[in-house]
Amino acid sequence: MANATGVDEALAAGDAALARGAWDDARASFEEVVRTTEGDVAHATAEALEGLSWAAWWLEDVEACLDARERAYLAYRDRGEVRGAARMALWLSDDHMEFRGAGAVAGGWLARARRLLDDLEPCPEHGWLDLFAAHETLERHDHVAARRLAGQARGLGRQLAQLDLEMFGLATEGVAMVAAGEVDAGLQALDEAATAALAGEYDNLVPAAWTCCLVMATCEQVRDYDRAGQWCQQIEAFGRRLDARFLRGVCRAHYGVIQTWLGDWEAAERELVAAVDTLTINRPAWLADATVRLGHLRRRQGRWTEAEALFDQAAGHPLALPGRAAVHLDRGDADTARDLLQRALRVLPPEHRPARADALELLVQARVALDDVAGAVADLEELRSVAAAVRTDALSAAVALAEGVVAAAGGGHRRARDHLADAVDRFVRCGAPVELARSRVELGCSLAALGRTAEAQREVRLALEGLEDLDAVVERDRARALLERLEGSGPARTGGLDTDEEHQVLTPRQVEVLRLVAEGLSDQQIAERLVLSPHTVHRHVANIYVRLGCSSRPAAVAEATRLELL
Repeated sequence: MANATGVDEALAAGDAALARGAWDDARASFEEVVRTTEGDVAHATAEALEGLSWAAWWLEDVEACLDARERAYLAYRDRGEVRGAARMALWLSDDHMEFRGAGAVAGGWLARARRLLDDLEPCPEHGWLDLFAAHETLERHDHVAARRLAGQARGLGRQLAQLDLEMFGLATEGVAMVAAGEVDAGLQALDEAATAALAGEYDNLVPAAWTCCLVMATCEQVRDYDRAGQWCQQIEAFGRRLDARFLRGVCRAHYGVIQTWLGDWEAAERELVAAVDTLTINRPAWLADATVRLGHLRRRQGRWTEAEALFDQAAGHPLALPGRAAVHLDRGDADTARDLLQRALRVLPPEHRPARADALELLVQARVALDDVAGAVADLEELRSVAAAVRTDALSAAVALAEGVVAAAGGGHRRARDHLADAVDRFVRCGAPVELARSRVELGCSLAALGRTAEAQREVRLALEGLEDLDAVVERDRARALLERLEGSGPARTGGLDTDEEHQVLTPRQVEVLRLVAEGLSDQQIAERLVLSPHTVHRHVANIYVRLGCSSRPAAVAEATRLELL
């Protein structure tokens, strides 16, 4: 029989090593206990195996983790300790989902834990059972059920003085609140839970790390980049102290998004590539998070083939379909972009509002490119409602830009000018140079349509200056093309148009298409020149006929010339 004092000391050493993040030391201590107590259920085999499983978990030794958990489960059962067995079943459920994506196996272990806990008095394991169920319902976008389950867990944690259960329950409630549109309250809950995690109040460091991941992901979803940046710095230091590879990788992925937004694409590249390299296939969900975000940077850089490959690697991630759609939009294929975005929105229920913002914003752009102004107006209305709930500067700026683009598409360039000027001002405050440049280009288009060529040229030049140090290929090329057209359009006009702009002015894209029609180009040739699909060009021409009251290409060119639109 092993010496009880020596076993207790080794267990205590292992627990202390886990608490300070010394995973290899913890593993060595627990392995020593297992060697000396194996087969002697009167001693600490079960506890040592449980501790060993956590050391392996942090070291991402998946096989060792699962093996130790299963052996601990059986050891607790052999000792008649139902609560310990239920605890191992709970974590085995989570492991099989996180490490292997094995939903059926995870469900089996979760059901086993639930049955074991049925006859026990309230204990922390009941709370963790509720929290695992809450996150499962969040995956199904049922934020009402998730909030109820998380609230139960938080209350039980408070009742039993289990602070990590209480705080992780609060964090999960925060995510559910944000999903429901209660953004301020949800973010405050996440802030409190993350503060407790980083202050060392959690007994178990795993939910502390998960809380950090939740706060960063939620800040990014609602585009609260200032808050996300503050937390990233804190969490990165926490991850370094713990040598938590996956946490540092996740943090770097989110930090890369912030740097992308702020226009420091060199830093974004460094952080996102490091995140992909740091995260391993052992944690596929976390790796997909970094991969899809690197894909969005590649898309912005005009490296479309690489971006598509990254989105394919992260297929199934909620940001992958919008990413692919954005690539198609950049290439001028608005039809495919619209279809992908509608597909993305079908899996996100309307009540899950913040998660829909990215796809809605892109869908407005796609519909405008297709001259589907009525559809763009409907999507814009939903985007407005999301922004009203979220109330972050970045999203309100995006809505102002979308408002301007839609107004311009309907010929309302005076209204468009006001919305786009608001977007410029808001993006200046947000420190988002690429979005600012795009807003300036759109503003330039509307100013040009109003005959204010000098003002339009100024805005486009400012856009190009802001893009000077960035590889924003799409935005830069569009700005250059517009400036060349403006500089070749003759003396600047200062007044408005003589025609009723709401009904007779073509959109900038329609004017661009009609100029090429006037040169005698076919739909196919125009598509190649403008990098659009032939179907998109055909729709532009059809809408030009409607706006000008014509039924042929020569008649449309003649009418546009009479109105001084070309």
